[in-house]
Amino acid sequence: MGDRQAKDALYEALASVGKALGNGRRAELVDVLAQGERCVEELAGEIGQSVANTSQHLQFLLRAGLVRTRRDGPRVRYSLTSEAVGALWRAMREVAHEHVARVDDLAAGYLGDRSHLVTISREELLARMRAGEVVVLDVRPPAEYAAGHLPDAVNVPPDELGARLADLPAGRPVVAYCRGPLCAYADAAVRALAAAGRPALRLVDGLPEWAAAGLPVVRASA
Repeated sequence: MGDRQAKDALYEALASVGKALGNGRRAELVDVLAQGERCVEELAGEIGQSVANTSQHLQFLLRAGLVRTRRDGPRVRYSLTSEAVGALWRAMREVAHEHVARVDDLAAGYLGDRSHLVTISREELLARMRAGEVVVLDVRPPAEYAAGHLPDAVNVPPDELGARLADLPAGRPVVAYCRGPLCAYADAAVRALAAAGRPALRLVDGLPEWAAAGLPVVRASA
């Protein structure tokens, strides 16, 4: 039978994963890295922090084993250690929505009123893609699109929505997707398209959930 000290050490090691995610900035970094690898400068811009602060958060995640690094010339690129980290983040997010009373109100405060946005499930979207019935719009930054995207998806980055939505192929509804259920990029695209008179829907979640379900993803070449 194991002793108390050994058991304490074991549970402290297990809890280190929770401690790593027990910070809003680090949780946001995991959410961004679920889209694909990024360098610290890009990540700093995504989470609105200095490069120095972002590096500290990344080192915390690195020590906990949740991210890994890869040297790319003068830059160091970060990625999630495995799909299990992305699954952990999704589970943590779902538990918070189910059991933390303020989360839904806070999400609504950030994302706005979604009651008028039409959503589409992954299964229905896949069927309509295969039938050629929709235009699929990826509204994530180009680096995330390059790392992986839905087949035949057109990439229009968030800062180009206003200028490029009119260029989308006409005659079919547009389905927009982005990082996941807490991402506002697809919402903005659907609202802009609807205001222009184009039928538009939002994928119920995002690329990580689509990939986790085993649905087809176009990945960057190694």
